[in-house]
Amino acid sequence: MNKKILIADDHYVVRLGTSMLLENNFTRLFIGYAESYREVKEQLSASRFDLIILDINMPGSTYKNMIKELKDIQEDVLIMIFSSFEEHVAIDYINEGADGYLNKLSSEKTLIKAIQSIFEEGYYYPLNLVKLLTNPTKKTTIKSILSEREIQVFKLLAEGNGNIEIANILHIQVTTVSTYKRRIYAKLGINNLVDLLKIYGSQNLD
Repeated sequence: MNKKILIADDHYVVRLGTSMLLENNFTRLFIGYAESYREVKEQLSASRFDLIILDINMPGSTYKNMIKELKDIQEDVLIMIFSSFEEHVAIDYINEGADGYLNKLSSEKTLIKAIQSIFEEGYYYPLNLVKLLTNPTKKTTIKSILSEREIQVFKLLAEGNGNIEIANILHIQVTTVSTYKRRIYAKLGINNLVDLLKIYGSQNLD
């Protein structure tokens, strides 16, 4: 796998248990640990990580603002919220740009599935969270579903730009554009550009 993962949680048992599960199911992992939000920022500033498994209720937490703050340090770092809070709480974090959410009460099998999905697809949203994000009974707008960066990619896609053009415009990697694109499709419940254009035409993004 050859990935660097930072487990950020102030509970030793959670850090230990999570790391043991990862090491038993994946190879070539480097796992770092942080007990406070200050330590998360320090470690991310000092070394590049592929994924942060982030407890949102830890010492020094700035809650949903953490997502932007951490992405400002390393834009392409993947962040999976790991919390005992229910799915509806995760929506604000997803909207800020978090790449996934997993409840701490989830099974070992679900944790492994979530990590695999994060690295293969660029996101992990449990079914209940997807239902909340795409609930047709609620009046939702793109701005309430997508993060600021995802909205930029959404608009550029709708304007006919390809992945390479978007990467050049936003000064990011092509692979990062692909990850944003997959997340946008997943959040909006669509499978192709035609559906994206239909949504784009119904929104006021100015």
